[in-house]
Amino acid sequence: MIVVSSSNPRVRDLVAASGSNRRRDAAFERRVAAIVETVRRGGDAALARYARRFDGLTDAIEVPHAEIEAEARKASPAVRRALGAAARQVRTVAKEQRPRGWRLRVGPGVSVEQRIEPLARVGCYVPGGRYPLPSSLLMTALPARVAGVREIMAVCPKPDPSVYAAALLVGVDRFFRIGGAHAIAALAYGTKTVPAVDKIVGPGNRYVATAKNLVSADCPIDMQAGPTEIVIVAGSGKPSWIAADLIAQAEHDPDARAIFVTPSRTLADRVARAVEARMPDEGPARESLRRHGAIIVTKTLDEAMDLANRIAPEHLVVDRESLTRGELRAGAVFVGPYTAQVAGDYAIGSNHVLPTAGAARFRGGLSAADFVRAVSVQRLTRRGLTRLAPTIVTLARAEGLEGHAASIEVRLS
Repeated sequence: MIVVSSSNPRVRDLVAASGSNRRRDAAFERRVAAIVETVRRGGDAALARYARRFDGLTDAIEVPHAEIEAEARKASPAVRRALGAAARQVRTVAKEQRPRGWRLRVGPGVSVEQRIEPLARVGCYVPGGRYPLPSSLLMTALPARVAGVREIMAVCPKPDPSVYAAALLVGVDRFFRIGGAHAIAALAYGTKTVPAVDKIVGPGNRYVATAKNLVSADCPIDMQAGPTEIVIVAGSGKPSWIAADLIAQAEHDPDARAIFVTPSRTLADRVARAVEARMPDEGPARESLRRHGAIIVTKTLDEAMDLANRIAPEHLVVDRESLTRGELRAGAVFVGPYTAQVAGDYAIGSNHVLPTAGAARFRGGLSAADFVRAVSVQRLTRRGLTRLAPTIVTLARAEGLEGHAASIEVRLS
């Protein structure tokens, strides 16, 4: 961990890394594109080859429902209870996030209705790397179900009993033992075994993120995600708690970013010592904090918040309520010493699928609203059209579109 001032070039590098200045790996993108295109053209045969090669798959691609039930029973009662409790929280919040339809009388004979229609089928990606992540399935499938999505597909390359228990709990319709770029391609374009979906959601590794970006022109995705991030802004607090939060986020990925910003040099030094004392001897947390971690000393808390907003992190933790009164550019904000960011990963109820790499400048986390489309339904009577005709015809002719003008005049002649 490095203690730096807010004007240090290191800080400028950290801010730049949060946005479009991250270096693209063209060779890697070509490899992923080749996988996607091969599955798109080759269907099940290509999908099975990649699944055997990358996922070590020896069974059928699709998991029968009876097997899901049998595997779910292997999860401990404590894990099943915890999944149920987390699901209740997520479902409660998701219900409040559903967009609502309305109908408005704009003027005499003129009305506009907004109708909310759920997507028909979505695909939920569940990572299967270092750790099983059943919470990711809760966070993606539950908002979809609350929104009214009829069919939920789940893919996971190495599901364990906890992931199967989550699938059973949220009512996944079909489950496939595949992952990586080939799973994303199958969901986007469909194969004989895996049906094409209307949207792909869920976090994943570099292959998954790159594949999602590649297919997004043909199949919508939740967001373009990168390595996970946390920024903590505090003027006071317990150094051991702050250090624990930095390490918790760093253990996700060697490319994760964990940053502490404070106007207190004393607190900065104490947090740095606490991180060193609590740091694992090996693993992704140590690598992440060595390469991407920082403790930044600013002149004031306002300057600290300004820096946090420039980074626009996935997770922003602040030590006091007053810091939430201004602009907040973050995927999710956690307020106060007891609102641990880890609690948001599992049980608070707000979604943990969040924008990274500066995308929090223009969007928030996944919600039930991501699984619907708002359809505009418009109605005019003859009186309404007569009232609007001068506006329509004048603008149509100003744009040189005589056919537009004629389609109004023919109704009123």
